[in-house]
Amino acid sequence: MEFSVLFAAAWAILLGLGGGLLTTIDSWYRDLRKPSWQPPDWLFGPAWTIILVLAAWAFVLSWDSASARGEQAFLIGLYLVNGLFHFLWSPLFFKIRRPDWALVEVPFLWVSVLALCVFLRDWSVLASWLIVPYLVWVSFAAILNLTIVRLNGPFAKTST
Repeated sequence: MEFSVLFAAAWAILLGLGGGLLTTIDSWYRDLRKPSWQPPDWLFGPAWTIILVLAAWAFVLSWDSASARGEQAFLIGLYLVNGLFHFLWSPLFFKIRRPDWALVEVPFLWVSVLALCVFLRDWSVLASWLIVPYLVWVSFAAILNLTIVRLNGPFAKTST
């Protein structure tokens, strides 16, 4: 199997599984005030699965078009930086129970997704478009995160 497919699959699976394992729907989360327009909890898993599969496909398309070794290293770097910021959000929100800290992290995630949209275009216009749902979802999630922080006031670490 080609490196691009292995890397893309590993990236998507690690982020999907990691995010799922770090997301705990418990009484703390259920007791948060949330906006009426928040999607049902069951929708987040399928949405992230589709988004991560599209982003993995975008990597493969871009890898195939990145001809120079430096371009391939840059592409891997873009995905690793995005993966880091993607992975950080769930533990901040759900494990540490700090939606306010997760909100501070969101712009870093958003910029990393925007960077994928912008730079993948150099190798594949389709790859760039495949990242757009990721950017839209992170934008929506940022507004949802902000609304949860506004509805619930300041947060502090609580003992569990």
